Amino acid sequence: MAAKKKDKVEIAEWMYEIIRTPVVTEKSTMGSEHGQVTFKVPLSATKPKIKTAVETLFDVKVKSVNTAVQKGKTKTFKGIKARRSDFKKAIVSLEDGQTIDVGTGV
Repeated sequence: MAAKKKDKVEIAEWMYEIIRTPVVTEKSTMGSEHGQVTFKVPLSATKPKIKTAVETLFDVKVKSVNTAVQKGKTKTFKGIKARRSDFKKAIVSLEDGQTIDVGTGV
């Protein structure tokens, strides 16, 4: 029995590492009207892992997952050039009638 509980904890840990933060922008808010939610995920995250993590953590049914890698910008701050790091976005389409409230924590 103890081994099963330990497995559940490990599964939950990697799922929380996959779904980092929701992306709240004007464009992602427009997607929420069509049953889509956008999350920041690690660059190594795959679509099946993202789907499993969202379905388990939020208890919803996922229709599809689209991903996009956002390249980091080169910015200048007080004369010092620096580069923002790349990150991956996952646009998750939910089945009809399913919703995720991104305003609340996981």
